Amino acid sequence: MIDIEFYMKVHDLKYRLLNGEKMPRAFLEKELESYRSPKPVVYNIETTNACNMRCEMCPRTTMMTRPVETMKPELFKRVIDQLEPFSEEQLARWEKFVLEKYKIGKNEMHENHYFLYVIPRVIVLHGYGDPLLDKNMPQYVKWMTERGLESYFSCNPANIDMERTIETFENGLGYVKYSIESVDDLRHKEVRGQASNFTESYKKILKLLDLKTQRNYKTTIVITMINLNKPWQADEFERLQEAFKGMDVYVYLKSQDQMWYENTQQVTQSIHWLEFCQFPWSSMTIKSNGEATECVEDFNNEIILGDTRTESMEEIWNGEKYKQFRKAHFDLKPGIKCTEQCDMKLIGEFLSK
Repeated sequence: MIDIEFYMKVHDLKYRLLNGEKMPRAFLEKELESYRSPKPVVYNIETTNACNMRCEMCPRTTMMTRPVETMKPELFKRVIDQLEPFSEEQLARWEKFVLEKYKIGKNEMHENHYFLYVIPRVIVLHGYGDPLLDKNMPQYVKWMTERGLESYFSCNPANIDMERTIETFENGLGYVKYSIESVDDLRHKEVRGQASNFTESYKKILKLLDLKTQRNYKTTIVITMINLNKPWQADEFERLQEAFKGMDVYVYLKSQDQMWYENTQQVTQSIHWLEFCQFPWSSMTIKSNGEATECVEDFNNEIILGDTRTESMEEIWNGEKYKQFRKAHFDLKPGIKCTEQCDMKLIGEFLSK
């Protein structure tokens, strides 16, 4: 989830800045703080950072040094019990806002539609691991459904366990995204590693689509290819679309996250990456060990803002560490991931002299 109330309040100010206007730091600090909710909104909960893939575009493959851990069920329950879903009235106002400000309709299908219409509704259950490797995922989905919190995670379909996946569908999983980089097994392995494949993954997804129809599951199945700027990619994406043509799936090409990692000099098409970073004021990230960190992109838990094992979410969100983190985005503090290993603009880039 992102704090849709914050996004709506900050929008006009944000685009004045993005269009070249400079503003005093004291004014911007006061404005952003006035828009920030004192109650935290969680963007994602990384239930595990275990992964059997070796993805070429993921810093986890070569740079993650933190231990591999899987969240304990009692901690997951503790976290979600402190969260509330947005009301239908809030979401209706948000969708009206998106149509008016971004000119994106509710029934479109592309990465910016997904970010603006799906992400605000869901709590993301992935980080630097594959949620399909977490055996507790069906239980987590059930607990979230009971609390009115919509669930979503992205994963590699080569890891699909049919029994466990069906259980998550039965328990009310909102969205599941299967990452597919090629319809050719060898090419897929070149991008995602030897544990990945297309052929067997495709068979599993087709089976799930059949079961979804037969049993009337409400889970939306999403198929995504990441735009890695490969010479073969346009043709490959057409082949992927053709493979799922006429099926009950949401298919889109996604801009690459963390382009700094490979320095591909791509130009993103994602609103999320084109706007300045709003995470310090809009949403929290909880990692597999229970630490609250700067955002979903922090693969090594570099900036730890609290510990959900010992602190409440509100204590963390309104605490001194978060206060200093927000100031760091104005300071453009050197030596941290936000300034050295991220593609997003920071608020400190828009200050007047």
